[in-house]
Amino acid sequence: MRARTAPHDDPPTSPKRGDTMLDLTSDVADLTAAIVDTRSESGDEKALADAVESVLSALPHLTVTRDGDAVVARTHLGRERRVVIAGHLDTVPIVDNVPSHVEGERLYGCGTSDMKAGVAVQLKLAALVTEPVHDVTYVFYDNEEVDAVRNGLLRLSRNHPEWLAGDFAILMEPTDGVIEGGCQGTMRVDVRAYGKRAHSARSWKGENAIHRAGAILDVLRAYTPRQPEVEGLTFHEGLNAVFVEGGVAGNVIPDECVVRVNYRYAPDLSPADAEAHLREVFEGFEVTVTDSSAPARPGLDDPSAAAFVTAVGEGRARAKLGWTDVSRFSELGVPAVNYGPGDPMLAHTRDEYAEIPQIRVAQERMAAWLTGRR
Repeated sequence: MRARTAPHDDPPTSPKRGDTMLDLTSDVADLTAAIVDTRSESGDEKALADAVESVLSALPHLTVTRDGDAVVARTHLGRERRVVIAGHLDTVPIVDNVPSHVEGERLYGCGTSDMKAGVAVQLKLAALVTEPVHDVTYVFYDNEEVDAVRNGLLRLSRNHPEWLAGDFAILMEPTDGVIEGGCQGTMRVDVRAYGKRAHSARSWKGENAIHRAGAILDVLRAYTPRQPEVEGLTFHEGLNAVFVEGGVAGNVIPDECVVRVNYRYAPDLSPADAEAHLREVFEGFEVTVTDSSAPARPGLDDPSAAAFVTAVGEGRARAKLGWTDVSRFSELGVPAVNYGPGDPMLAHTRDEYAEIPQIRVAQERMAAWLTGRR
């Protein structure tokens, strides 16, 4: 058996590969900055995936495999249980918020909160905790911020389900340092209003589909979202227009208008329930489902989840008000929770940041849990 590496010992470094070099001996905040400064918008994760694969492949206690721009590193210590720690490499599009910069104790930049701070914590744990009390699988994957069909974790679950096998999983999504149970489902639908084309100089000869779409917006304005309690956690639903498309030409009365609607729903509903609800809400209009990802119930009564809440979350947990790949693990039969540094309310914003002390605390708590310390 190898000598145990203490959580604060420096891990080995690896040779440079490609254009990006990550230093696993650096402070976790500095590592976060380096990851933020490596552009990785959805579909463009290769440089960061190369860098992650390079530094992990240099660690002798890990076996590293890759599928596309998803990298998986595993320990093989023969422990009774295996935990999976997962995080996505991609971000939403950059809006003049890279490179990163520090103001006081805040690290600013695209993806600092969602979720490159969490990825940095994963990398530090993979390097420093060489003999955890559980075998560990570290998963770094691509295309989480786009349509479900492109999701890297979904691809892994189809191509290599054995890579994701485990007794418990943690998604290092931003939770502001609080454990969040389950996740909401998300569904996008196109709601269509039809009319009749005509010359705009003789508009009374036609029916304006854009005007008719006003009734769709009226439904949305009048809608009251549910706030159901599921397994002791309170969720807050949302139903919103996110895109409107209509029009033919500057002198034509349009005969079609599409309002794209996003429904975020609590895990007491199934995707079939959600679709039925939307068809009822928009009765009289054509409704087409364009994207759907199932929710996940909190599942905090699972012994592994309950122990994690006690050890890392100091007994506190709340609902995840959003969709995460906790859903994927739920579908695979692996109990999972969300836990990571960063405020989820800042995700996808121009002024996104992560609190540096919170990143360090997340590393310390996760390292203590993986090594059996309290």
